[in-house]
Amino acid sequence: MIAFIKGNIEDITTDTVIVDCNGVGYEIFLPEYVMRKLGSINSFVKIVTYLDVKEDSMKLYGFLSVQEKTLFKQLLTVSGIGPKGAMSILNELGPDNLVAAIISSDSKAISKANGIGLKTAQKVVLELKDKVSLEGSIFDQSDYDLDMDKGDVSNDISIAAQALVSLGYSNSEALKAIRKIDGANQMNTNDLIKEALKHL
Repeated sequence: MIAFIKGNIEDITTDTVIVDCNGVGYEIFLPEYVMRKLGSINSFVKIVTYLDVKEDSMKLYGFLSVQEKTLFKQLLTVSGIGPKGAMSILNELGPDNLVAAIISSDSKAISKANGIGLKTAQKVVLELKDKVSLEGSIFDQSDYDLDMDKGDVSNDISIAAQALVSLGYSNSEALKAIRKIDGANQMNTNDLIKEALKHL
């Protein structure tokens, strides 16, 4: 209904921002990583928004991109997760690390979010692994060879990640280390492992 809001920042609280758009002040709830990137009072901003409508309230949630909004909406499709839970997960991981956790089935990382138990985190992985979009994430912005249809990393990267997991690292730690490697899609598995270990 309200795709985005552009205007000047009127006020900032712990988890909300009020944006003056043509004389109307819109209160928008933001994840912590978005709050950190906001400008100061009177700065001009464009915030992609999601309007949550309930019988007794309407709340706007804001993001930096359409991809982040899509990820938020995908979290809402998981049974037991509402806007508060989805925001908690994004606050804990951020969108890129959340994508990494879902891809690598790292439910423990997701369960660290406030109010999210391990069973709920496992449902997030189970229900979103084949649905989550890599577009706009760290993986899309790097030079990895990605299969967008399968939502998975290239074969060498996948094998390297599995090898790192066998060394005791978590799935998301392994993927985050590999994503830091320049030219990862041109390396073989052994080189990927050696370079990734430098970041762990």
